[in-house]
Amino acid sequence: MRAENYEAEAAVLGAVLLDGTLFKDLVVQEEHMYHAQHKKIYRAMKQASVLDEFIDLVVVTTNLGKEINQVGGTSYLLEMTESVASTANIKHHERLIFDAYRLRKSREYAIKYSEQPSEGELEVLISSLQSIREVGIIPQGKSTYDYLFEITNEMIEPGSQQSGCATSYKNLDEMTGGIQRGDLVIVAARPSVGKTAFALNLASGHCKNGGSSSVFSLEMGTKPLLRRMISSEGSIDGQKWKSMAFSTKDYEQAFHAVGSISNWSLAIFDNKRTILDIRSTIRKKLYDEPGGNHLVIIDYLQLITPGQRRERRDLEIGEITRELKLLAIELNIPIILLSQLSRGVESRHDKRPLMSDLRESGNIEQDADVIMFLYREDYYVKGTVQGRIEVIISKQRNGPTGTVELAFHKEYGRFVDVG
Repeated sequence: MRAENYEAEAAVLGAVLLDGTLFKDLVVQEEHMYHAQHKKIYRAMKQASVLDEFIDLVVVTTNLGKEINQVGGTSYLLEMTESVASTANIKHHERLIFDAYRLRKSREYAIKYSEQPSEGELEVLISSLQSIREVGIIPQGKSTYDYLFEITNEMIEPGSQQSGCATSYKNLDEMTGGIQRGDLVIVAARPSVGKTAFALNLASGHCKNGGSSSVFSLEMGTKPLLRRMISSEGSIDGQKWKSMAFSTKDYEQAFHAVGSISNWSLAIFDNKRTILDIRSTIRKKLYDEPGGNHLVIIDYLQLITPGQRRERRDLEIGEITRELKLLAIELNIPIILLSQLSRGVESRHDKRPLMSDLRESGNIEQDADVIMFLYREDYYVKGTVQGRIEVIISKQRNGPTGTVELAFHKEYGRFVDVG
């Protein structure tokens, strides 16, 4: 075991520079670090935290002031961030720092005793070694008894804590119990079937129910997405946005829809491309709005840039889905992740998607709690009944699988219950 761990210290600080919200969860303190430059960087971060400033490269550089050259300059700060493959490992790196700190202090106490050995000093040594063993031990949190107590309370008073986010679709909610907290939900379909429209409907419904929706769009800009929402909410033909040939009724309904949407807790991010950016933004959202009923939607998986390049794309996809699953569990929020399907579905007589059709599947099947496929008969067979879409639940870790049929008003981009 090493008495100092340069790499672990740099990894923790680099993770905080990538995602400033991680600082408040750190157990490690300045005195636990060995290297002087890392102590200075930590101090600059703490200064920002005390002032309730969001910690990033610019703020830390500013707080370092003239000391920036003593820590290796901004190039060293950038080097630390670039060396971090995933911020998910920060707790492990913290433990390595504490391991090194405990070893250093133990040696220090042992050397002090060896210089003046006596019975009294031996007792001091034993006491010091026992106390140092407790430094950096991260508490387990809730015990099994605590969780069992919570479960029984929820059974007695089921309305006291909502277990999931309602989708506003009766049959879908009956089958899934809503989108559950801590779940990673995959929604997959072929292009133009309606997965983005479906995701926006879920976001809208969640906002109407008093929740907060965060939509990460890697394919479309914020304005086109808001136009889609206005069309869905105001029953306005989406094609009219191209010509701007709106009727008087369209204007009235659009203004009413804009008024409603402006009151929602809705955030759309169209400039977050990497998994690190997405993670950091989600964390900051929850940090700024603690206690909110949050739902995250990401459109879509194959466009996300991984934290570290791999030799195969399926490994990168697997890394991304694992990161998002761990984030959902950690923050206790549902994350809906849209995904493409491979062209293999086109070669079969029955075009309904299967799990094997997930494009660059990697660990998608393993990491996802729920996998939903969208299928429209009229997408493939002309002349069939229009406006029907099947939501095929092919995997549900804690519930049944099956198919729910919804009505799809394509011109508005709106999904409603059948009947």
